[in-house]
Amino acid sequence: MGKLEYNSSRPAIEIEEVTLAHVKIVIGTKLRRNESFMMTWLPKPEASSGRLTIWVHPAIPLVFEFDLPTVHAIDPARVAHMMDQLNSRGELVLDQL
Repeated sequence: MGKLEYNSSRPAIEIEEVTLAHVKIVIGTKLRRNESFMMTWLPKPEASSGRLTIWVHPAIPLVFEFDLPTVHAIDPARVAHMMDQLNSRGELVLDQL
């Protein structure tokens, strides 16, 4: 399980590592273009809160942490689908990837 830490203000978001590798490409692409967007996810099942949403902006620190040292293979079709979803909704929904 990998982790995505955003602005160090909350606990890191836990994401399956292969999905995190694809999310990294999508977020990197958007931020490289200086495009901000929303990102939504469901916290851990044991958490009592509902869905969480953040505003992802190029000026806010972001850390991708992978438990395994291997670099995961990237599926270009999966990245394209994620970008299409993000661009059509203006929001990246992690639990629907």
